[in-house]
Amino acid sequence: MKNLVILGGGYGGMRVLARLLPNQLPDDVSITLVDRVPYHCLKTEYYALAAGTISDQHVRVAFPEHPRLNIQYGDITKIDTKEKMVHLNDQQPISYDDLIVGLGCEDKYHNVPGADVYTHSIQSIAKSRKTYETLNNLPAGAIVSIVGAGLSGIELASELNESRPDLTVKLFDRGNRILSAFPERLSKYVQNWFNSRSVQVINNSNITKVEEGALYNHDERIESDVVVWTAGIQPTHVVRAMDVEKDKQGRVVLTKYHNIPDDEHVYVVGDCASLPHAPSAQLAEGQAEQIVQVLLKRWKNEELPETLPVIKLKGIMGSLGKKHGFGLVAERPITGRVARLIKSGILWMYKYHNG
Repeated sequence: MKNLVILGGGYGGMRVLARLLPNQLPDDVSITLVDRVPYHCLKTEYYALAAGTISDQHVRVAFPEHPRLNIQYGDITKIDTKEKMVHLNDQQPISYDDLIVGLGCEDKYHNVPGADVYTHSIQSIAKSRKTYETLNNLPAGAIVSIVGAGLSGIELASELNESRPDLTVKLFDRGNRILSAFPERLSKYVQNWFNSRSVQVINNSNITKVEEGALYNHDERIESDVVVWTAGIQPTHVVRAMDVEKDKQGRVVLTKYHNIPDDEHVYVVGDCASLPHAPSAQLAEGQAEQIVQVLLKRWKNEELPETLPVIKLKGIMGSLGKKHGFGLVAERPITGRVARLIKSGILWMYKYHNG
């Protein structure tokens, strides 16, 4: 019996399971899923969990059940591709015939002193819970600084403003305008939304240091009761330690079939993979679809296609609290309540129909 080991029950891992189970999995293959927690987490909604506008159970989806699916919980410490083993903390190692690495990402602090010690995070469900507890225990009038005005930073700032309007929220953005990579219409809409709700956006920022009770923007001290870091990601430390080729961002370089160049039995999906698009749940799912196609052909000893189709992304959606949103759909900007309804609908479909 061959053992397919999937590391991480994120968006990529879940899509692999959804495509192989219950009927596509060959009779001579079993699956071992390894994760820290006993459920799939909706990482795109961690901002709302941290802000306190949804409960913990809203970001959890049960893993599928199948006679040949074994789920093992624990912290992965090392991936040994030579011995084809996955090592876990205080547990026996797991051997594999094929391996899919979907371990996601961690915060990247860009060597800013104190950022790894004095900031909070929404990169994992455990860290999001701690951030929620800290933010919602703050007294009225406390100052919250959010470093990084990408999608996560914007959604956290807007959600926190609705959840705790008594707080002073500051959003630090490196660009000349918020969402500088998007059409100016979206940028102005989001900026006006923040202006109307007294959320301060600090453009052209450069955080040079973080310490307890303050951060430094261009070396200017700014008092902050809590600092939340959403200013960059990198592959998990386990993937960074792998002896494989990586790009400048530390992501694993892959062949067109999504496996590492010298090993057709090791695939990488999601945030750890070097791909031409920015990491996203959509991209991880598109990758997973293709990995399943490749696996099924290799298991049957069938010839692989000359090329795989380009993964097409449908767009990007962001929320501004519970009633407003923004996004790009087929490269067309949309704003307001319609954008928020679309995002809510996508989330509902994913959660209740397993993607």
